[in-house]
Amino acid sequence: MFIHCLGAAAGGGYPQWNCACAGCRKARAKPEVATTHAGIAVSGDGEQWLLLNATPDVHHQIAADPSLHPGPGIRTTPVAGVLLTDAEFDHTIGLLMLREESSLTVYGTNPVLEALTRRFPVRELLSDYADLSWCPVDIGKPVDLDDRLRATAFLTGSKPPRYVGGSGLGGSEWEVGFRLEDKVTGGTLVYAPTLPRWDEEFTEQVASADCVFLDGTFWTDDEMSRQGAGSRTGRSMGHMPISGEDGSARALAALPAKRKIYTHINNTNPILDEDSKERRWLTGLGIEVGRAGLEVEI
Repeated sequence: MFIHCLGAAAGGGYPQWNCACAGCRKARAKPEVATTHAGIAVSGDGEQWLLLNATPDVHHQIAADPSLHPGPGIRTTPVAGVLLTDAEFDHTIGLLMLREESSLTVYGTNPVLEALTRRFPVRELLSDYADLSWCPVDIGKPVDLDDRLRATAFLTGSKPPRYVGGSGLGGSEWEVGFRLEDKVTGGTLVYAPTLPRWDEEFTEQVASADCVFLDGTFWTDDEMSRQGAGSRTGRSMGHMPISGEDGSARALAALPAKRKIYTHINNTNPILDEDSKERRWLTGLGIEVGRAGLEVEI
């Protein structure tokens, strides 16, 4: 399985357009440290690719990765589909960019697909522009994406996007991770950009994975309020912190996975700074920080 990291930032990107935190100021001064929204592309054969989420930057991300470039036909593309981990804007707005008469399969849980029908009506908006197939996925039920790759969704959280509000949309399967398996090599990938808690079920998902991309949104639970960037805690937004005795880093470091990579990193998180003590601490634990251009083969 081939895995290409397309970006690593949480919603708003890095830098975020309206943020003057130390990290965003540095990313404006040094554009080479900036990063687009979190997303990856996966392939079993290096020819056909699936995207994990469709970010607002997806057209730039495709342009930056030669493996995703169209051809040999004038309107043929190696991008075959998108797996949605939730219905948040930073993971679904990119669907609007993937139009232009393209033929793609979009995978998501029933609540996610329903939100994209009723509250953020992407499905209707795209119906005259692209030939999209919408494929519901059930928690714990494997789906064959092609001849080599198989994906299984697992529940990570039940928090719907804020735009869903009191719409009456039911269900609890709002936030999922995906476990992808290469049926030829046996390689396994877990992608979970949203993780409110590290419980027994998640431990089971990652225990035998070869590569784990994990929610690295916040370094501490009170990071936003400490920097004057907001009042909500990380956990209230569905993201457990990296640091601390009950943070994700120590549990991630203990996994046998060959590659352990944080993704979906907020602009206030110091691990985006390669020179920070927090980044050095993660490196010492054998944990990487995602970036566009990072490639993994398992």
